[in-house]
Amino acid sequence: MSPEVVPQPHPSPELSTATLRGLERASGDLAAASIAAMDSQLPWFRRMPADQRASVLLVIQTGAANFVEWLRDPRQAIRLTAEAFRAAPRDISRWVSLRQTVELVRIAIDMLEQQLPILGRDTAERAWLTEAVLRYGREIAFAAATSYAAAAEARGAWDARLEALMVDGIVRGDAEESLLSRAAALGWDLAAEATVLVGNPASDDPPAVVFDVRSRAARTGRAVLLGVQGSRLVVVLGGPVAGSTGHDVLAKMSEAFGDGPVVAGPTVSSLAEAHHSAADAISGLRAVVGWPAAPRPVRSGELLPERALAGDPEAERQLVERVVRPLVEAGGSLLETVEAYLEAGGVLESCARTLFVHSNTVRYRLRRVAEITGHTATDPRDALVLRVALAVGRLARARGLW
Repeated sequence: MSPEVVPQPHPSPELSTATLRGLERASGDLAAASIAAMDSQLPWFRRMPADQRASVLLVIQTGAANFVEWLRDPRQAIRLTAEAFRAAPRDISRWVSLRQTVELVRIAIDMLEQQLPILGRDTAERAWLTEAVLRYGREIAFAAATSYAAAAEARGAWDARLEALMVDGIVRGDAEESLLSRAAALGWDLAAEATVLVGNPASDDPPAVVFDVRSRAARTGRAVLLGVQGSRLVVVLGGPVAGSTGHDVLAKMSEAFGDGPVVAGPTVSSLAEAHHSAADAISGLRAVVGWPAAPRPVRSGELLPERALAGDPEAERQLVERVVRPLVEAGGSLLETVEAYLEAGGVLESCARTLFVHSNTVRYRLRRVAEITGHTATDPRDALVLRVALAVGRLARARGLW
């Protein structure tokens, strides 16, 4: 086997001690000249507060001082250039963008190229210093890109944890103040409507699930929060979902879920109320097995009979409030008529004979029931909703709940 080839640093002339000392003394003046050039060329830099400008000066001073050490041993390029950015405050990437950093580095390297080579004692040293400035500038540029990439990764990881905490808080019904503060940190519109969808994740790989959900949400132009909680995917969708357009949005978002039912909770007025939507959606997901023909996605309000049979007190309350109580308050024997019609197995004539009224009277009353409750007794699914609601209403009245 041939011996391993160890890369050697680029050959350079022997810099004199006087030249190296001159370079060290010039680093401070170089940093000041760089700041002056940035101040004159970059309007946004002039508007920066004094503490932020001082942080930039610290980075330049460290980079200029490390240049001399880099000349002594170019193999230390990665360590020395990285130290220049480690010396800066951790939040520097938040108020200086990567594009702005490139502009700052360009000006600083220009000043290095103008002022340092002239300190060489002869033509050979000056040529070497010119080349060294260019190579060092390249290392600085790569160090800046690495620093911003690391900051972006850390920020992304923090945002992901914050988002997971938000979704978990929505599911558990945490305090409104903590939820809203986290939402504001993520840039969520606190006044936007919210709808919670739950179902099975499409993959065992959480990053793949997150990417698919976010891609679909971006295509629909909606903000989204999501969390994978074991075998359950919870998605909080921002914006209105009423009408055919809203239904299309829910249908498209449901494609990001895996096999099995997808349940959408009620749309609430703001993120502060999203825990109500989440509670209904999760209750519906547990009860949807009772309706094999349920559409995908299905609204939790369409699963009230199954949720009530599963023991959900909120579903029982909604059935009483939406069906039974309006019929009782409407009067006109509407409640008695729908009960008789269901007991007669949906046979209009039998119901009319039971009530001692004309068939047209029964038809009129059933139309009124449909107008008041939104459920048509002649439809099999609506008939089930009405039947369960009436049973729940009797039980609630027997317990003195209304």
